[in-house]
Amino acid sequence: MLKLHFFKKLRCANVFILLLIVFVSCALLICINFFTIKTLSANRAYVNGESHYSKGQKDASRHLITYLYTKDPNQWKLYLQELKVPQGDGIARITLLKAGDNEVARKGLLIGRNHEEDLDDIIWLFENFKEVPFLAKAIHEWEQGDKLIFQLFIIGQQINTKIKKDILTSDNREQFLKDISTISDKLTINERNFSNTLGEGTRKIKSLLIITNIFFILIIVCSVCLYYSIMVKRLIVSKKEIEAKNENLTLVNHELDHFVYSASHDLRSPITSLKGLIEITQLEDDPNQIKKYLNLMHQSLTKQDRFISDIIDYSKNKRKEVVMESVSLQELFDEAISQLMHIENANQITFTKELLVDKIHSDNLRLKIIISNLISNAIKYADNNKQEMCISIKTYFIDGFNKIEVADNGIGIHDEYKDNIFQMYFGTNKNKGSGLGLYIVKEAVENIKGNISVSSQSNIGSKFIVTIPYAYAS
Repeated sequence: MLKLHFFKKLRCANVFILLLIVFVSCALLICINFFTIKTLSANRAYVNGESHYSKGQKDASRHLITYLYTKDPNQWKLYLQELKVPQGDGIARITLLKAGDNEVARKGLLIGRNHEEDLDDIIWLFENFKEVPFLAKAIHEWEQGDKLIFQLFIIGQQINTKIKKDILTSDNREQFLKDISTISDKLTINERNFSNTLGEGTRKIKSLLIITNIFFILIIVCSVCLYYSIMVKRLIVSKKEIEAKNENLTLVNHELDHFVYSASHDLRSPITSLKGLIEITQLEDDPNQIKKYLNLMHQSLTKQDRFISDIIDYSKNKRKEVVMESVSLQELFDEAISQLMHIENANQITFTKELLVDKIHSDNLRLKIIISNLISNAIKYADNNKQEMCISIKTYFIDGFNKIEVADNGIGIHDEYKDNIFQMYFGTNKNKGSGLGLYIVKEAVENIKGNISVSSQSNIGSKFIVTIPYAYAS
């Protein structure tokens, strides 16, 4: 027995070591790939920035030459505007070298037409790798280019001064043109060297990444194979246990079905009794008392019937297969509103509809459940203190998704409730709902591969947005 126990402990230790090796290898692989991808992304951002730098310089030169010959003030403005692009990058380079990451450097990069989402990567690479040979060489080319940009700026100021003073001669014009061309040629070489240097660095990083990935993947594969050989016997043993558990789950599901339908039957029984009580109460002599009793009984019946409907909807949503077909949202909204007009205050609410989408390909049952519950909630939680109670219904198509939006100016939802409203049996007011409605809505939405979001402010109103994929993925 002691020997068997020893081997079991040894086997467990081996499994733990293998898992630890896999975990550490995966963690290292993720870290290496993360920083490699970040570096490559930053390189890509630098190359993209260089293209804007180059284009800005070339466009500035072109506008300056045009201004030199036409003296058109608009060309001077365009020249200054385009020259700001390489100048902004130059400010960023100088600032990063002296002070590091700050607002001045970021503004300079934005002026250089670098994408805002690339700024962190650009600055991160500059600060951490500026001494690495390939990036140091690229920064040197960048510095040489900035010096040439400054020369182009000086030439531009000289041209503008002579044009303003009307002392520009044809000889001056020819000399300026020659100087601009010389600077542009030198800048082209700098820009090409900058891109080539970054490209060379990217290729080295890519090669290193491939070698590292192969090494760690081999470690992971070997460890997983050894782990599999140890675990396969356990899997065979556990298979029978899983089959037994599956049989138990099947039995539980059958019992749950039985419970749902039995509960529906049992919950309807009090309704019959209440209706009998209503008839008895009608024999009461005091009209006011009779009316009071009838209203209370009617409210109880309505609440009980809604609870039953929620349970039935829950069961249908759980058990029935999703059936994709052409569904008219217009018809579903009209049907839901007409069936819910019996709710208190429903006839005092103004309904507005803006249905930019009518026919969609989805599950009719789930959509009916979703729409009915959302409109029902909007009616039940209307704010009686407002002069005009309204519910807005919209449908539209955006970014490949169909959207259903139900908004109201009701009592809204308190902030402390917002995280829980889609939980089963959670209700902000138990007198108004069963606590199942929004839970069923969320499950129905998920069954058709959609999602639901809510925005609400207390005493202002709520807005529910259901997003449904245009094409259902089974």
